[in-house]
Amino acid sequence: MIALSSQRRRLQRKVDAVPFWWHSIDLGNGVVTPGHKSPDTLRREFDALALPDLRGRSVLDIGGWDGFFAFEAERRGAARVAVLDHYMWSMDSPGQQAYWRRCKAEGVAPQPYHETEFWHPDTLPGKRGFDLAREALGSAVEPIVADFMSCDLAGLGRWDIVLYLGVLYHMEEPLSALRRLEAVTGELAVVETEAIVVPNLEHEALWRFFPGAELNGDISNWWAPNLAALLGALRAAGFASAHPLAAPPAALLAAPGGPHHYRLTAQATTS
Repeated sequence: MIALSSQRRRLQRKVDAVPFWWHSIDLGNGVVTPGHKSPDTLRREFDALALPDLRGRSVLDIGGWDGFFAFEAERRGAARVAVLDHYMWSMDSPGQQAYWRRCKAEGVAPQPYHETEFWHPDTLPGKRGFDLAREALGSAVEPIVADFMSCDLAGLGRWDIVLYLGVLYHMEEPLSALRRLEAVTGELAVVETEAIVVPNLEHEALWRFFPGAELNGDISNWWAPNLAALLGALRAAGFASAHPLAAPPAALLAAPGGPHHYRLTAQATTS
């Protein structure tokens, strides 16, 4: 009991030394990382992906940050799991978040974050949480430090299941991003993104463009599709089929005006 308590204290000190956590990850010994997203929220989000049996499959989590979804895939029996990230791993997140809040309060658009003092691709300060969680869990999840939009896809290879969660609306060229996604997907890709509803125009494939920081004061947000646009783009990117995991909220479809925003999750298959 004394040894366990000592281990818990050491692990908690390490967790407390990481200045910013996005994911709440149960590291064992009663220690849970203090993420922006709660454990219950993350469990609901993972279950909502409606993934098939992961046992024996390979899983790639693009933009996985602290790694909750990758670690959970590993826990559920995936044979090989990797997190590919670069942008958030390169970011001094506490500094960037304070800068974003300051700009939002002042009503000005931030500078692109990779052009600020908070960008450190040489030291990867945003990767500290993933590294600590991987060590504490004794995990074999592979870190891949790369920009998905420019890395060598042949070297990356194909993965049975690819998670592309909370990334698409940050892409300047979303169709190019989805084509690259298809190129590394062996069976199934899951895309979760900011999305829009424009009542009475859901039959049209529409993208809302944010030339500045119009979406939540965040300069890194570029595009939000409606359902028809996302499904159409997935098929145009080369996927054989695509379908949403839930319909747009009925309340938004009936609401006046628009565009109205929500989060959309879709699955796309290669055959």
